[in-house]
Amino acid sequence: MPTHFKGTEKEVQVLNTFIKLMRSTESLNNRLLQHLNENNLTISQFGVLEALLHVGPQNQKELGERLLKSGGNITMVIDNLEKNGWVERTKNPKDRRAMIISLTKDGERFIKEFFPKHLERIVAEFEVLNPEELEQLGQLAKKVGMQTK
Repeated sequence: MPTHFKGTEKEVQVLNTFIKLMRSTESLNNRLLQHLNENNLTISQFGVLEALLHVGPQNQKELGERLLKSGGNITMVIDNLEKNGWVERTKNPKDRRAMIISLTKDGERFIKEFFPKHLERIVAEFEVLNPEELEQLGQLAKKVGMQTK
């Protein structure tokens, strides 16, 4: 559904592209969030567990930056994962002010089992694109996302 905005040709084109991008993202997220919700996970909790699995233990600031989350938000996410017994905080021996977040045995077991299933769903969502289109979409998303003003 295109915009009804009456502006310059460039404004209308940009707005229509933005609407398509946002609708596509929301639609994709809604489908993928069903799988997360079935496992009582938020997208942020999944992101933390996935980062800890694939990158390793990190401090809260690093996790927040990696997931584009504020300090307060990442603290709440980690608090909830800690309540579930999936992560633990330990003092950073190099910086007493910082805590290192790492997976517990239960957390590692959970995310190692869950991640492949979730990845399978993500791969299925992108089956509509061929390899060249995937590459192009990745490059375009990075180009738009990396802008600084």
